Parts: sequence; structure tokens; C-alpha cells
Amino acid sequence: MKKYIAIAAFSGAIAVMLGAFGAHALKEILSESELNSFETGVRYQIIHSLLLFVVMMIPMFKEKQKKRIANILISGMIAFSGSIYLLVLGGVPSKYIWFITPLGGLLLLASWLMIGVYALKQKTTL
Repeated sequence: MKKYIAIAAFSGAIAVMLGAFGAHALKEILSESELNSFETGVRYQIIHSLLLFVVMMIPMFKEKQKKRIANILISGMIAFSGSIYLLVLGGVPSKYIWFITPLGGLLLLASWLMIGVYALKQKTTL
């Protein structure tokens, strides 16, 4: 579990750095639309980094459930936010990775739904 807590912490730190980078260094380079997209990627990364941390702290979930949620969550963050960063910063043409962003969004949605389903299945409460 400590691996996932470390991933959450490092992902949160990267999101903070990217947010500062976007607010300062990219403000003069990107269009308003591109900057908004970049900020969306940062916002989703920070929110889901925090979610990953919280999931690891919830005692009612079994270790196996936490790992499943974490793996889907991390995959979603990489796919969603990572693809936005690549698209906005021009690292990869959109025709090659256009489908990655919505796939990442679906993975993030799946992780939230898994949390809900697992919570409802628990016989014990917090």
C-alpha cells in the first residue's frame, strides 16, 4: 500500500509543478483554449491524486480492492491528464492519441464507481 501512497504523493507534486508551469511559463505561449485544457489536465490529476491517497486510507476496503481501484485510477490519470499534456504541448499529433483522453475519463469514472460498489458491498462501516 505504501507504493500507492507514494504514487499519490508524487502525482500530486507533479500536478502542483505543472500547474505552476502552466500559470507562469505557458501563459504567454499557449492560446486561452490550450491553457484551459492544460489546467483541466492539472485539476483532474490533483483531484485523483488525492482520491488515490484517500482510498489507501479507507480501512473498510480490502487490500485487493484498494489495489484494483488504485490501478484503474492511476491508469485513468495517466491516460486522461497525460494525453491532454501531450496534445497541448504538441508532443504528439491529436490524430494519434485523440481516443486516449476519453478512455482515461472512462477509467476515472470506473474508479469512482468501483469505490461506490465496494462500499455498498462492505458488511462493516467506517
